Amino acid sequence: MYAAYVESFSSDDPLSGLRLGERPEPEVPDGWTTVTVKAASLNHHDLFSLQGVGLRGESLPMILGCDAAGLDEDGNEVVVHAVISDPSWHGDETLDPKRSLLSERYQGTLADRVAVPKGNVVPKPASLSFEEAACLPTAWLTAYRMLFTRGGFKAGDTVLVQGAGGGVATAAITLARAGGLRVLATSRDEAKRRRALEIGAHEVYESGERLPGKVDGVIETVGKATWGHSVKSLRPGGRLVTSGHTSGPDIAAELTRIFFLQLDVVGSTMGTRTELASLVTMLDATGVRPLIDRTMPLEDAADGFAAMRDGELFGKVVFTRP
Repeated sequence: MYAAYVESFSSDDPLSGLRLGERPEPEVPDGWTTVTVKAASLNHHDLFSLQGVGLRGESLPMILGCDAAGLDEDGNEVVVHAVISDPSWHGDETLDPKRSLLSERYQGTLADRVAVPKGNVVPKPASLSFEEAACLPTAWLTAYRMLFTRGGFKAGDTVLVQGAGGGVATAAITLARAGGLRVLATSRDEAKRRRALEIGAHEVYESGERLPGKVDGVIETVGKATWGHSVKSLRPGGRLVTSGHTSGPDIAAELTRIFFLQLDVVGSTMGTRTELASLVTMLDATGVRPLIDRTMPLEDAADGFAAMRDGELFGKVVFTRP
């Protein structure tokens, strides 16, 4: 089957280890099933994998990709949940110490077919295209959990979303607006600030710009470049929810401000199958749709990876299969 996979690691030139070509059909253990992929989306996780983050050399070659939508073995339209928990684990799979994502321990979704546990498929409503559904399992699910589970934000709250343009940030802007929150967003790029307004932000600001008032919560995925601004933007008792650090993890923690203002700093990672099902239902009910920057055949995957590496995106890159 055709696939995009990592053959070698390079921190300086990650795309040098990307290969496109034939790979063996997926192995299907007991309790697993296969999904014929119709669309799969790109995440920063895939770029990190090419740099050797979260992967060991003995795992190579590894098919990349966490997200996919396609057809199950009975021809039903489904979305793939990317978090694989240990068979003995019960409860929130994101808390399982032995959990992994597709393309870490098990072959990923940038291929004609992918094998997953039977419990990792979620029905796809007819209202969502395969391309739209393929955007949900990582970036959109992460944003959903950050806002409504870990953040606990509710209609009427004001949230700041840092780094408009990234996959999680754009999802957070759209979902927060759909959930009745007041949404502020930042970006270094004027064009991305304009796009943030188009997809649901009420107000936009340059990165680091002082806000006219304090916010109830911050959605933080950037890390080093925005952390100080995030903490300073919170009202007393406010909550910062973080799920990543695309600009680096070595932050100035602002500990004095955190304890004096009794701020909550909450970590969030991916989401559960139940949350993915809820997210799919929310989009079906509201008409909200993922923002797709570009769609291309999997054969052109190198161009999509390059656009992500160069920061050219506003929304998701989606690869399609026939």
